[in-house]
Amino acid sequence: MAEAVRAGVPAPLGPNCRDGGVNFALYSANAARVELCLFDASGTQEVSRLTLPECSDGVWHGFVPGMGPGQLYGYRVHGRYEPDAGHRFNPHKLLIDPYARQLAGELIWSDASYGFIQGDAAEDLSFDTRDSAAGTPKSVVIAETGGSLTVGAPRVPWNDTVIYETHVRGFTMQHPELPPETRGTFEGLGHKCVTDYLKALGVTSVELLPVHAFADDNFLVRKGMRNYWGYSTLNFFAPQARYLGEGGLASFKNMVRALHDAGVEVILDVVYNHTAEGNRIGPTLSFRGIDNASYYRLQPDNLREYVDFTGCGNSLNFEDPRVVALAIDSLRYWAQEMEVDGFRFDLAVTLARSVSDFDVHAPFLQAVAGDPLLSRLKLIAEPWDIGPGGYRLGGFPPEWAEWNDRFRDSVRSFWRGDTGVLPDFARRLHGSGDLFGHPERGPWASVNFVTSHDGFTLADLVSYEQRHNEANDEDNRDGHRENLSANYGVEGPSDDPQVCALRDRQRRNLLVSVFLSQGTPMLLAGDELGRSQGGNNNAYCQDNETSWLDWSGAQHSDEFLAFVCELVGLRASHPVLRRQRFAHGEQRTPLSGFADIEWLREDGAAMTEDDWHDQQRRCVGMLLAESLPEEHVRADEDTVLVILNAGEQAVDFVLPAGSAFISGWRCVLTTARLPVGKLHALEVEARAAYVLIPLR
Repeated sequence: MAEAVRAGVPAPLGPNCRDGGVNFALYSANAARVELCLFDASGTQEVSRLTLPECSDGVWHGFVPGMGPGQLYGYRVHGRYEPDAGHRFNPHKLLIDPYARQLAGELIWSDASYGFIQGDAAEDLSFDTRDSAAGTPKSVVIAETGGSLTVGAPRVPWNDTVIYETHVRGFTMQHPELPPETRGTFEGLGHKCVTDYLKALGVTSVELLPVHAFADDNFLVRKGMRNYWGYSTLNFFAPQARYLGEGGLASFKNMVRALHDAGVEVILDVVYNHTAEGNRIGPTLSFRGIDNASYYRLQPDNLREYVDFTGCGNSLNFEDPRVVALAIDSLRYWAQEMEVDGFRFDLAVTLARSVSDFDVHAPFLQAVAGDPLLSRLKLIAEPWDIGPGGYRLGGFPPEWAEWNDRFRDSVRSFWRGDTGVLPDFARRLHGSGDLFGHPERGPWASVNFVTSHDGFTLADLVSYEQRHNEANDEDNRDGHRENLSANYGVEGPSDDPQVCALRDRQRRNLLVSVFLSQGTPMLLAGDELGRSQGGNNNAYCQDNETSWLDWSGAQHSDEFLAFVCELVGLRASHPVLRRQRFAHGEQRTPLSGFADIEWLREDGAAMTEDDWHDQQRRCVGMLLAESLPEEHVRADEDTVLVILNAGEQAVDFVLPAGSAFISGWRCVLTTARLPVGKLHALEVEARAAYVLIPLR
């Protein structure tokens, strides 16, 4: 048994193995007393309670000699239980350490999980005295080894980056080449059969849906469901236990290193905007019981209520320096100890609000910019939340990339055949220069996608006009109502060869737009395999075959997968498709005489203002040419012509002549029939895309 607790030190926060024992430090500015509760190896029996003896600047701390890694523990925090004053202290509730690096045991819901008495009078928030320890995951003391500071990481330049958004569990659960015990785990995602697949596909960076420890929400558990996506965080340091498998924490590091060895970066989707504790009648699991008034934004005129910029019941208080430090410490842990390469920030606007408004100089953004490790990583914002002024696409600092939902919607509208969308579609192809085109940012800042985890898959986007979320047990009221989708005559699966052929072509057209636009392309895992969710556009609670990738071949064709690989490879082989800076048609190549970007109509002439305002125009050519100074003239200048026709009629397109250096054109990729030989003109089929390069 460990000796009596000593004073210890206030930093670093969390458990820290040192000097033959463990130092514990917990921030709670408003607590009156903090108890450290120790548990046996099973986590079922509390064996000791030790009061942390010192408080330094709001940090309660103590050192326990003789203790080491593997110890299970939690906190009980004493103080005022006055919801009207913003305080929710309740020592009957065992609390998860915000700085714990690992959690043991599942969250088991009961009335004791809440700090107030459940029942018809729950809104009264009457103090509850039931002990929650039995159902609360226990924090685990671990010994950090220190990472390699990303030595050996691929460090893919932004303009070469191809993101693959995937899910640890869903990607691996049905993979036939994986040993059964590794499916659904980090070990499975790091297996050679997976890394070989990613390399062959040509992606450079996997973006993993949340892997921080998260809760299966009570309302889902009552319905026999799980939180599959993971946007309900319990702890910002500990990985989700069900993904660890038998390898423990080492399995995550092994996965990262296996992906790095394959040249693939690891980007984590992180959720610092809110926690699993929900609104005023949510559970008391960690932050609420440690110091509700410090960790959360509360309504100034009603402190029992939470400011909710997230739609999830609460928002973390990024006006408090300790909350900013918590997020920064967590990010540094994953970057340094766990060796990840970047982060995608869910509802990132919430992290950058000062008082209530978005502030590009907010403390969190400043802290990231000033951190020598984090500032060198890939940083991706989901640039919105649901609060006032919460849509901030294009508004993040220069070192950040951003999910571009305007790209998604414009590309979907164009290929659906909507009228009047061509000008905006061209802006998205150009890298959204209207949003990111200032001297400090390049096209790479626009993360271009047509599908993501949230919404229809690519196959469903061309197969359903309505959402079909009945399996979520919310009366089909959840998920996006308007998806800019089309079913081409049949809602859902079809045996009609014409319908299937058109859907296949539209899938190809949509991906051509993603990969041949300026910016950073993102592919949703399984879209290359034809993955369907049966029309469910909000499969957050479907931890089953609805969401898991089907590797059996039942849904996908080798031809479509080969097309996607060819498309990714085409982008990689042409620098002009992945520029670091915006082109504005102001520079010309010395050999062909083409401008760095030209927009062409079907007669080969430049688009005019009247052409852009033609509401019925659905065909355009985008000519990209590498512009070099005279002294660098060479015979292999990079020129690519992309012709896109979303109309229902074929179009005769005259190909640009250029200088005598150009003898004609060759089609290297199409979503229609491949034209062969030297081309000077082209019949562009309806709803088709063509990529051509000049013959010299």
